[in-house]
Amino acid sequence: MGVCIKALGEGVPLGQVVFFRSAVALVPLVLFLRWSGAFPKGLATKNPFGHIVRCVFGAVAMFTSFATIRLLPLAEATLLSYLAPVMLALMGWILLREAPSARRIGGVALGLAGGAAFCLPALSGEVPEGATLGLILGLATAVLTAGALIQVRRLTLAGENAGAIAFWFAVVCSIAGLATLPLGWVMPDPDQLALLVGAGLAGGAAHILMTLSFRHAEASALAPFEYLSILWAAGAGFTFFGEVPNWSFLLAAPLILAGSLVSLKRAPRAPAGAAQER
Repeated sequence: MGVCIKALGEGVPLGQVVFFRSAVALVPLVLFLRWSGAFPKGLATKNPFGHIVRCVFGAVAMFTSFATIRLLPLAEATLLSYLAPVMLALMGWILLREAPSARRIGGVALGLAGGAAFCLPALSGEVPEGATLGLILGLATAVLTAGALIQVRRLTLAGENAGAIAFWFAVVCSIAGLATLPLGWVMPDPDQLALLVGAGLAGGAAHILMTLSFRHAEASALAPFEYLSILWAAGAGFTFFGEVPNWSFLLAAPLILAGSLVSLKRAPRAPAGAAQER
């Protein structure tokens, strides 16, 4: 998905990308929900306001995430997303009154140290034009994603179906992307259309695979596999776009990944299976 979005560059407006990513993803998502017996009866909700809050956080995060991918190398944009579990731990303490363990305090400290290390080039003026904005948007994405996951947790604790959470999120993101139509869309050429559809299918397939994986294994066992995406992102960035991570990435990566993994500990089952904005 990230490769498709990166390859589109500035040729397609951001809102149009969000629309295609979300609308196309509905196709495999609905087919999967129907196959699993959760469509349409599983889409009913007793907490529409809670879904609205979750969707607002997630939709804005999708916009900032895709903008980050445009502005930063793919590996760096992916790395910043791993600050979300750190932010999730912080918000859990503040909003959910969860007791902070020594393990999670250490994870947050490592993650924040990595984030600070990642910002060093920007503070010293060593980054190319647009990269500072990409860094800011990447950090904002981590905070917004954590806020969305906090709300997902609240919804699941209230008995909401994971399929409903995922479906309504995709619908709202499609509407949010479509709302940018008056700002100017373009008629995509065949290559751009293939990339737009590819981003949606990849995002939808990723959600389905995550859902299935969490049915067959514990979240704590699956967490390390999620972190392989940084290797895929670095490899794809180098292969398709000639991107080479800089020194701040090499310094920040082990800190952020370690902090994220420690903060995650035993991740809640619902957030990972409920829908990602990536």
